[in-house]
Amino acid sequence: MHILALTNASRELTEPEWLKRAEGVHRQLRQQLPSDYQAAMQAIFADGGEMVVAIDDDAVVGLAVYRAFRNTFSGLRFYVDDLVSDKVRRSRGVGQALIEWLEHEARQRGAASLELESGTQRTQAHKFYFREGFVINSFSFRKPI
Repeated sequence: MHILALTNASRELTEPEWLKRAEGVHRQLRQQLPSDYQAAMQAIFADGGEMVVAIDDDAVVGLAVYRAFRNTFSGLRFYVDDLVSDKVRRSRGVGQALIEWLEHEARQRGAASLELESGTQRTQAHKFYFREGFVINSFSFRKPI
């Protein structure tokens, strides 16, 4: 398995074919993504998002969408929007490989931590995050407007 960046330092898509191939895995986590997946992801990249895929046997087996930005709490915040392994490949090291890649990238950029949010219903994902050394350091609040 190897990790391939789909975007460059300018957040431009450099691997459009792999983005197309990632859609099915991405929708396992984010079913609500618009039908025009390519355009939706281009908008995410334009807003600072970046993306990597985990590839094994010429197939996308996992992916991460992330971003780095500064805020008053974290300094340089390295935030993971999405982290998903193909449901048929879970518990085979895909998520761990993506976390290791993200940690390395965060350190390279000068971030002190890796941060993400996970829906309260995703209890299996929470077990994985705890096993990988994540801690709950705050609550995330949302108010529909």
